[in-house]
Amino acid sequence: MNSAFDPGQLDWSKGGGLLPAIVQHARDGRVLMLGYMNREALQATQACGQATFFSRSKQRLWRKGESSGHVLHVQSLHADCDRDTLLLLALPQGPTCHLGSDSCFGAAAVPAQAFIGQLDALIARRERERPQGSYTTMLFEAGLRRIAQKVGEEGVEAALAAVAQDDDALRGEAADLVYHLLVLLRARGLGLDDVAATLALRHAGR
Repeated sequence: MNSAFDPGQLDWSKGGGLLPAIVQHARDGRVLMLGYMNREALQATQACGQATFFSRSKQRLWRKGESSGHVLHVQSLHADCDRDTLLLLALPQGPTCHLGSDSCFGAAAVPAQAFIGQLDALIARRERERPQGSYTTMLFEAGLRRIAQKVGEEGVEAALAAVAQDDDALRGEAADLVYHLLVLLRARGLGLDDVAATLALRHAGR
């Protein structure tokens, strides 16, 4: 986390010492929740790396997940152009909403592409935990060569679907290809973030 973020550079005057703090999933872009921070909450967040807010109803600091265990591990902090609103990029440990959902804003907060990030995270957990009966576990245990073979097979099937089948077939084959490619990346210790970073660098160098 960028712990050098300076609270003194923020405009605390507009909201009576409180700034709205939007929490966004650091990997898939989902908006998770909105809280409020005073200086002490921001400093506590920087110190412990877990999102800490000021409760307007309880009039005290509260660390998200302090009772449920569903903490938010903050990856970076950012201020908006007026320096009176905060953006926290975080990785949630469990559901964010007190109602048990991933986001306090429900499905409306989920970009169309966000599921690929969720799938990448799930594949990473499968690689670590290796639950029995999981197809992903079976692939990891079959080894890198077998996974690479599957990516090749799915790539050919996607190409054939593009030229000889309908859109439904192409969507299905493309989904198979993306899934197996994510497994292959994870088998090499890589993930979707690494591919995105490479694409961003290429785009910046155009």
